[in-house]
Amino acid sequence: MSVLVYTESEQGAFKKIAFEVASYAKAVANQLGTTVTAVTINADNTNELSNYGVDKVLSIVHSQLDSFNAKSYAEAIQQAAEKEGAKVIVVSASANSKYMSPFLAVGLQAGYVSNVVAAPTSLSPFVIKRSAFTNKAFELTQINTEIKIIGISSNSFGLVENKSDATKEAFSPTLSENTIKVESVDKATDKVTIADADIVVSGGRGLKGPENWGMIEELANILGAATACSKPVSDLGWRPHSEHVGQTGKPVASNLYIAIGISGAIQHLAGINASKVKVVINTDPEAPFFKAADYGVVGDAFEVVPTLIEKLKAFKAQQ
Repeated sequence: MSVLVYTESEQGAFKKIAFEVASYAKAVANQLGTTVTAVTINADNTNELSNYGVDKVLSIVHSQLDSFNAKSYAEAIQQAAEKEGAKVIVVSASANSKYMSPFLAVGLQAGYVSNVVAAPTSLSPFVIKRSAFTNKAFELTQINTEIKIIGISSNSFGLVENKSDATKEAFSPTLSENTIKVESVDKATDKVTIADADIVVSGGRGLKGPENWGMIEELANILGAATACSKPVSDLGWRPHSEHVGQTGKPVASNLYIAIGISGAIQHLAGINASKVKVVINTDPEAPFFKAADYGVVGDAFEVVPTLIEKLKAFKAQQ
């Protein structure tokens, strides 16, 4: 009756969040006095999971699961949970997992709690801590169902190395016919994605136009960061909507979020509030973002950012 964890991958490679949910699952397994079984779907190097406390890997290789489909993925993971007799299933807070988890909860008649930020505070009753009110508060939630599904917030638990000798077993679920057919997928492969980024560099209307985005991308490249933007910027067509972060865009839970030329509308702040350290660069000292930021620079982005880039390049050259 091990703890089951779904470890996400893309094009065969594990996402960073896969190792975080595995780390979390190991902590819960230690509390319960049991082991960790990971479910992988069309993943290549499953041995990587043994670095994070996984004791067993159920490896699913299935052509119907080449492209994500919430219902099909839920069916596969449900059957893996039933095979292992798992009472606790751990998933991530990715968009895919959030789409899939309600299907999984219905199939297993399980309670599902998202935005979890810590290991259970109590096992009987089963109580966990989660963020609420767009990350402005925390709440303790009790799960009363026999089977429990826990969705972990990104960058909340961290990566905890715990070497193990994981065994690997091929698993072939029986899937119902897929009614959705994916014709093609176009994906940028040369950039850090917002979902996986430890650092996000974001720009707003203060940059005055798309022609000035070069310094945002240069700063992001130096830091190994993802680029993002505010809603007005994507609405104006300066940047693609895939980079829009905020309450109505993509949520960000990075370790460092740098906002350049963004005033800090409440919808934007709600979407990035889970980031651990927030830095704002703005000419207006009364900009709302300064009240939410950990660090603020009052200044012209066209002077501050090039200087910051120069200093970072000098610092890296000394390493």
